[in-house]
Amino acid sequence: MREGKLIRTIRAAVREGRLQEPFRPRDVKAACPGFADNTYGTFLPKHRRGNPGGNSELFERIARGLYRLI
Repeated sequence: MREGKLIRTIRAAVREGRLQEPFRPRDVKAACPGFADNTYGTFLPKHRRGNPGGNSELFERIARGLYRLI
């Protein structure tokens, strides 16, 4: 499956040390600028492990608003 631009950008930011795990949406916004403002707050929970929508599972929720890559 081909990954979207935002998750590729997040993975690169973590790999390059620009984004430390665990992270919050505001951390992702600072490390990965250029996406719509509301994207940062919705993308992480939408793609968390066990999300109710059956979306791809890209993140693990550590605490409310705090995530890491899986």
